[in-house]
Amino acid sequence: MLHILFLFSLLLLSSSPSTSNALDFCVADLSAAEGPAGFPCKAAANVTADDFVFTGIAKAGNTTNIISAAVSPAFVGQFPGLNGLGISIARLDLAPGGVIPIHTHPAASELLVVTHGHLLAGFISSSSNKVYIKKVNKGEIMIFPQGLLHFQINAGKNAATAFVSFGSPNPGLQILDFALFANDFPSKLVETVTFLDDAQVKKLKGVLGGTG
Repeated sequence: MLHILFLFSLLLLSSSPSTSNALDFCVADLSAAEGPAGFPCKAAANVTADDFVFTGIAKAGNTTNIISAAVSPAFVGQFPGLNGLGISIARLDLAPGGVIPIHTHPAASELLVVTHGHLLAGFISSSSNKVYIKKVNKGEIMIFPQGLLHFQINAGKNAATAFVSFGSPNPGLQILDFALFANDFPSKLVETVTFLDDAQVKKLKGVLGGTG
């Protein structure tokens, strides 16, 4: 019996993960290049409490722009303390009529919580192109699965505020309208792949600053 207990204890020790090299955190060294696993760690001697506090979402963003909305991100690029922790957050401010255009986050799902006003929000499934739209009121939340096209609109008469959290320190972002009309994507090709006519494409490129 003693031999069995001894062997069992050896198995437990050999299968237990080592904690001697475990890191409590890895504050990003933003001066280095980001890799698949994130940024390399800032030297521990240079880490301070300020690395774990971010004030950039404390105030409302400027909504005086073409979308009447502002996104204030707290991703790893703005908040290095998030590096390696699998989380991030952003603040959304939308004036009446404001819109967060259709976009996708390739690297993370998104959880939205409305803290002021209400939003009309939705996403499009990739399997059937079914659209899921819901009015989200103050205190309510909505989830947007990873990689799916989604949007938020302030359809109310007052300003709205929401916070969105992500399952990644760097969820990525691609805005559909900007991808099509805010660059040098040749207009003829845009017309071919979107079935829009030349006048519509030229108009949208003019609004969003695209060329070609």
